[in-house]
Amino acid sequence: MPVKPSRWGSAEYFQTEEDIQVYLEAVLEDEGDDPADIIHALGVVARAKNMSKLAREAGISREGLYKALSEEGNPTFATVAKIARALGLQIRFQTAA
Repeated sequence: MPVKPSRWGSAEYFQTEEDIQVYLEAVLEDEGDDPADIIHALGVVARAKNMSKLAREAGISREGLYKALSEEGNPTFATVAKIARALGLQIRFQTAA
């Protein structure tokens, strides 16, 4: 009998806010040059935190949030900032090491 693989979602493994922070920091460290990877990571975190609730807190429609965080999405910096704020995150800049 063939084995049916299940879809793996990293969002299921976030237990704490620290887990989310470590995940996002790792993405920035490994893939920081590609904005699409950062947007994807925000999408993973958004799914873990409840997209509908996040959309309300960010002041974005649920459909708009899904679109912005999709592979085809190209959100503005203002949208990314709203999403980050709704997730309880801050966007910071620091000098490169």
